[in-house]
Amino acid sequence: MFIETETTPNPATLKFLPGQQVMPSGTRDFATPEEAEASPLAQALFDTGEVTGVFFGGDFVSVTAAPGVAWSDLKPQVVAVLLDHFVSQAPLFAGSGTGNGIAVPPEDAGDIGNDEGTEDIVAQIEELIETRVRPAVANDGGDIRYRGFRDGVVYLAMQGACSGCPSSTATLKHGIEGLLKHYVPEVKEVRAA
Repeated sequence: MFIETETTPNPATLKFLPGQQVMPSGTRDFATPEEAEASPLAQALFDTGEVTGVFFGGDFVSVTAAPGVAWSDLKPQVVAVLLDHFVSQAPLFAGSGTGNGIAVPPEDAGDIGNDEGTEDIVAQIEELIETRVRPAVANDGGDIRYRGFRDGVVYLAMQGACSGCPSSTATLKHGIEGLLKHYVPEVKEVRAA
């Protein structure tokens, strides 16, 4: 088995591609060792002591190194953990048996909600995020979650490599905000949630 790596716009995060499916659907973000307890793979990565974030996408795992950690030192450890996991076909989540069973928290955790009577606007926003934004963000080793639409403001949460990335504010403000304002005139601003 060969695991490819790709850089991301976030210098602290590398994207690892095992050449097979990681998540059958959706994504999962682990920002703390406590959250990582839900996944033996995420926990093993945090157990290196040099990882501060793990993100599972459809066909990749993004790993964020702790401040001051050199990727030249951490990368071989991460590749070894990933190889062990995928070669042994270990379960991705605790208590899921073998394979990639999913124990994912509700997607609406942290939602801000929508103004009443904005169902059509929200549907347009969600479609644009799904078809135009999410694929581009996934290429960079992350994901984006819609959190709500209130008073003309769209609330989005960046995950994976995009969370904490130096260019995430620019991505939200100049990229996503411009796109949404162009297609949905009711959108006045985009904010991180």
